[in-house]
Amino acid sequence: MKIRKISEIVYLLIFIIASLDYFLGSNDQSNRKSILLIFALVSLFMFFFRRHYRKKFEKMNK
Repeated sequence: MKIRKISEIVYLLIFIIASLDYFLGSNDQSNRKSILLIFALVSLFMFFFRRHYRKKFEKMNK
């Protein structure tokens, strides 16, 4: 179960890094910024998705 928690943290870190680069990065590459935004949103979705299923499995195993 520890690997599931670690994967959640990794997805959250990816979201934070991509969001910071999106908001604080340079404005000259609009294509790169749109890819960063999509990447950040997907990683945030995966964080909540994995968290939901981890809690579901923990509840089922108790």
